[in-house]
Amino acid sequence: LTQRKQSLAVAESSAGGLINATLVSVPGASAYYLGGCVIYTATSREQLLGITAEDMKGMRSASQAFAQLLAQRVRTKLGTTWGLSETGASGPGGNRYGDAPGHACVAVAGPVEAVITIDTRSAEREENMWAFARRAVELLEACVRKA
Repeated sequence: LTQRKQSLAVAESSAGGLINATLVSVPGASAYYLGGCVIYTATSREQLLGITAEDMKGMRSASQAFAQLLAQRVRTKLGTTWGLSETGASGPGGNRYGDAPGHACVAVAGPVEAVITIDTRSAEREENMWAFARRAVELLEACVRKA
């Protein structure tokens, strides 16, 4: 991202800030990382990213469509080249939508767009959070390489 003079914004949920922390831990991150947020509730979704109940009509959290909306919205809000997002159920239980623990959707918005679903088949909360973060960064890297 630095070599390409591109920028990044992140919106994550069940990874709880680990994606943001992973990206900021790289020396020189300020050259590409503009900011990020943990969208953990409907209140944070609306107040931080301006995603309204109307925007959510026919869509549920922890889905590919919602992950793509998060990535697009954080990219737009911060005016970055790339938006990266994650939404899911870290565990030990599933979420209210019926997804098992270890389920997450990750999306990238930008010159290349992608969305994936992760299923770790684990109820281990912290392990899932790290797995979600790792897969998010891997998806971002793959998209940047394709651009």
